[in-house]
Order: sequence, then C-alpha cells, then structure tokens
Amino acid sequence: IAVLANYSLHYVGGVPTGHLSADYFAVFARKLGERLGTDPLHDPPFVGILSNGTSGDVNNIDVKSPPKPALPAYAKMNLVADDLARRVAETYAKVEFRDRAPLASASRELVLKIRRPTPEELAFAREVMARPAGAPKYHNLEQSFARRIMDHQEGPAEVSILLQAFRVGDLGIAAIPFEVFAEMGLDIKARSPFKPTFTMELANGTYGYLPTPRHFEVGGYETWLGVNRVEPEAAPKITAVILDLLGGLDPARKATP
Repeated sequence: IAVLANYSLHYVGGVPTGHLSADYFAVFARKLGERLGTDPLHDPPFVGILSNGTSGDVNNIDVKSPPKPALPAYAKMNLVADDLARRVAETYAKVEFRDRAPLASASRELVLKIRRPTPEELAFAREVMARPAGAPKYHNLEQSFARRIMDHQEGPAEVSILLQAFRVGDLGIAAIPFEVFAEMGLDIKARSPFKPTFTMELANGTYGYLPTPRHFEVGGYETWLGVNRVEPEAAPKITAVILDLLGGLDPARKATP
C-alpha cells in the first residue's frame, strides 16, 4: 500500500529556470514502486513517501574536489533517487511485519526569541545598500542579505512553533519546522526512548535554518541573519521538548538525559 522513508539530504536541484519540481523526493517515490514491482494501475495505487530528514547542513556537492562538468537537467536527482530507492527496496525485503502496533502522538507549542541585527550588522547593511550599481562586491548575495538585515529590525520579538512526536509501534518520529542540522537529528535518535527514531524537518512550516549553538561560533551561511531567524539556543530547547514528548508517548520508556 505504502512505504514511508526518511533521508537526511538537502534537495538536489538541477532544475531549469522556470520549472517547478518536487526534486529527488518525487523521483524516489516512482522508482521505489518500480523496484518493488508494484502495478501503477492497481487500485488503490502504491504510494511511495520520502520525508526530509535532518539535512540543514548536508548536501551532495563535493566542495573539496575540482568542479565536474554540469549534468543535464534532472539527471542528478535521478541518480540520487535511484540509489536511495535501491537501498530502501533492499531494506524493505527485510522488514518484519506485525498485525498490530500501538499508536500515539503529542504536540506542544514552543516560544522562541527572534534574532535582531547588531549595530555592526546594521552599519554594514547600510554601507552595502548605499554602494552604487556596478561597485565591486564582497559577496554575490550581499545586497539580498543587507535587505534581510534591515527587515529584521521590525516585527514580533518572538515566534511560537509547533513541535510534534509520534509513535508507531517501536518507531518514534519527531517533527520540527526548521532545516535541522544532522548532529541534532543524531542526538535525538540516540536519546529517544524509541528505537529506531527519525526526524522530519520542515514539518508544519519553516522558520529557517537551525544550527546548533556551537555553529554560531564557527559561522557559515546557515547562521547568517536572514536564513536563520531565531535565537542561537533554539536547537537545544527544541531537542528538550521533542525528547519530553517522545518520553510521554510511553510512560514505561525513558529518554536518555
């Protein structure tokens, strides 16, 4: 009837300008059905589902090697989807089927502080926006982010986000409305009372990238104001709520401190 998979990889791209695409997620759904030998005309039809795991800092661009020739449109997502569908089909062959599974779910709203630009950031943004057209650029996205910094002076000081946890038998699922970093997903997986556990990111909306606190010390695109909107301590606060929700789905199980 259906297979739900979870994979921690950013979208692949390779889509021509003006096209709309569900990226490798949609290609995976089709290819998995083909590998499992499902009949596309069967009623009800097989539904392959791929949820986005913790991929806020995971992509498949090899930045350490010399650039390779560009692939044709849609080619890269097909390569990724085919490889993933093969691995999932192999795993599916080993799945243990059960005639029943306890179901449970829980949710909670969490209030987080919205980041505000520092005086130094505002000064730099004003300088960038005052430069004449054609002036040398420090970064090709500087105009875009300068506008975002100026926009962050206004608006609410807090945001309320929805966090969810689900239990399907021995499986735990966390749902977080951010682009979550991999180490946070691994932390939730290790400390969850359910084995296995996975996280669906970009669930119920999106509030930008969610670096862990140490990444703000390192810096990088995902920490820039404009793609990251909330306080640097947001990741551990969200993790604590998710683990508490998962723990409440079965009182006999305890999350790891």
